[in-house]
Amino acid sequence: MKKTILFIALSILISSCSFYNINSDEVTENYYPPKSSLDNIAYLDEVKEPHEVIGFVSVSTERRQKMPDVLEKMKREAAILGGDAITNITRKTASGDEKMKMSKLKKFFENGNIRSTFTATVVSFHQPAVILTDKPDVPKE
Repeated sequence: MKKTILFIALSILISSCSFYNINSDEVTENYYPPKSSLDNIAYLDEVKEPHEVIGFVSVSTERRQKMPDVLEKMKREAAILGGDAITNITRKTASGDEKMKMSKLKKFFENGNIRSTFTATVVSFHQPAVILTDKPDVPKE
């Protein structure tokens, strides 16, 4: 009897665990220093300022996840890349891709189970800290 109760309790605990797979892809040759705080990373539906796309982040989820959890994981990865904001969030499911606005994200996360991959563009509004070149500029004498 004790083994049955322990098995049921363990099954419930394991089945309620959440799963995330987080990836990023840096697409710039410029160096942007990592951010020290997630407070420095914004979520924007549209980017209207001059910017550079520095990478992409994706978060794959299983089970019911809350929007703040997924956005926090995206922002954490964007901070590592040195980004100032994430934008253009898309959701990929078995039924296809869909660009998400904040209002749709909130509604989506309130309903049902998720087995999706969310991808966002990481942008920077600042000049790179170091521009990598093949040859350094050396003044001629």
